Order: sequence, then C-alpha cells, then structure tokens
Amino acid sequence: MGGGVLETVTGGGLVWDNHSCMPLRPDDYAFLPQLGQCRAAGIDVVTLNVGFGVMTIKDHISMLATFRRWVTQHPETLMLIGTAADVVKAKREKRLGVCFDIEGMTALEGRIEMVSLYYDLGVRWMLGAYNVANEAAGGCLDPEDKGLTPFGRRVVAEMNRVGMVVCGTHTGYRTAREMIDLSSQPTIFSHSNPRGAWDHPRNIPDDLMKACAARGGVIGLCGIGLFMGRNDTSTETFVKHVDYALDLVGEDHVGIALDYVFDVEEMHAYFLANRAAFPPSLGFADGIRMIPPAQLPEIGEALATRYSSTTLAKLFGGNHLRIAQQVWR
Repeated sequence: MGGGVLETVTGGGLVWDNHSCMPLRPDDYAFLPQLGQCRAAGIDVVTLNVGFGVMTIKDHISMLATFRRWVTQHPETLMLIGTAADVVKAKREKRLGVCFDIEGMTALEGRIEMVSLYYDLGVRWMLGAYNVANEAAGGCLDPEDKGLTPFGRRVVAEMNRVGMVVCGTHTGYRTAREMIDLSSQPTIFSHSNPRGAWDHPRNIPDDLMKACAARGGVIGLCGIGLFMGRNDTSTETFVKHVDYALDLVGEDHVGIALDYVFDVEEMHAYFLANRAAFPPSLGFADGIRMIPPAQLPEIGEALATRYSSTTLAKLFGGNHLRIAQQVWR
C-alpha cells in the first residue's frame, strides 16, 4: 500500500531514507526485522547509523559486523549497497538497499586510516561532531565552536580521497562552514532542518543551507518533532519544512532522512544519562516524537498536491543518488 503511493507520486522514482537508527547493540538482532517497515512504506534504500558520539572503534566495527551479517543472511529482501549502481539494482530487484553512516569523527580515535576501512565496510557518510566538540570538529551545542582542528582538516581531505561524503549535521556553525569550503566534493547536511522554519540549535540557518547547495550538496530533512516544532510530527508541519527548504535552495538540494529511532525507550534513557549532549533545556528530557517510515506515503500524498512528480522524485531519493554517483568511489 505505502510503496504504491510513493511509486505513484515520484513517477517511479527512487525512495531513499538517508538516516535511520537501529539499536546499537552488537549481536542483538531482535529489532532488525523492523526494517520491514521501510520496505512496506516504499523505501528502496536506507542508511543505517552504526555509531555516534563517544563510541569507540570497537563499537563501530562490532555494529558493522552485526548489520552486515543480518543483511547478507536475508538476500531475498535486503542488499548491501557499495556503489551507486547497487542503489539502482536494489530498486530494480525490489530489495531494500542498506548502507551505513557514522555520527562524529570520534569514531576514528585519531587514526586517519580508519576512514578508508569504514568506507570499505559500507560507511558512506560521516559527520564532524555529535553535538559537542571532539578532536576533529566543533558541535552545534558547544558554547563556542572553534571549527575544524588540523586533524579534522586531514579527515575531510581523506574522506574526499576515498569517496566518503562529508556531513555537517550535529556540527557547529563554524565547523560546518569550514567543511563546506574545504571539501573538494559536495557536502551534505544528512538530517537537518531549517532554522528559519523552527528555531532550534540543532537546526541550520539559511546561509549554511545556501552554502551547501551552492557547492552541489543536499540537505536531508528529518522527522524529529523537537526540530520541526513543539515536538510536532504532523504531516502538515513536515510539509512546511519541505516548502521552506525548496523555496530557499531549490529542488536539486533537498532530500529525506527521517532520523527514526526504532528503540524509543533506549533513546530516552540515553538522553537522561547524557545531559551534556542532550540538554533538558532543549526539550530532550521530555522525550521526543518522530515521524516513522509508515508516515512517508501520507507525506508523499500531501506533497503531490503542491509539487510535480519530477520534483518529488528528486526530493525522495534522486538527489541522494546524485551525491552517490558524484562522490562515492
């Protein structure tokens, strides 16, 4: 049902959710069947988070091993994505394509060679910092963002070399601008919303959105209620964020990345235990609402009353595919 709606409104275009969060517990496969929600909604490709914040190299590699094993054990419905051609193949074969992302350069532990290893294991984008500063970059919730460190600048260059997309989500304003200016390839804000549509420190201002777009990048809009409004996950509010972004940067530079967290209880417990990265004053302690994959068809129907199938094909996946074709090796 859901898949048919998105197929119709995009004119048969690709549907790619560029950021989704399964529980990060190695060898725990209990939640992974819920990837079926993505397929049922009509999603063709999903990018799964394998680590964030202060998680170690061991943590990230363990999660990659777990996710990769699950995907390869279900070849009838799932497919590991390594190239842009794989994306097209997954859609053609009606399998859910899966690739990976990392939220924060702490995952490198100061070792530049980890970039290429993560890429070889399927990580296709990495952001600078997860809300607070690390040895490479500044975070969006730091009192002062000092920008990229010398190590951070080396990481950006290495990501360009191996084909990993540079991401400014969760990073500080100065850091994000420096990454955009330094990168030889288009950068993304993988799951960020316009600050002009809702004023939250996790959202990004107009000038960063324009700078990203000017270099060929894409802003992936997320479905986290705190970043859309007063914990508002209505289709109407999400459409308002889409309208704002399309008006500001155009149809070639906006995408979808819901940031849906499948284990809600674990997420809320983490917020309470890590108040520096998730300040209660910004609403995290009250729990957050999220747009689930199953809501995407409804969003698609609402957008179809406002935009052409050509625009929606770019929004729902075409722009993400263009980045893969241009940046991935």
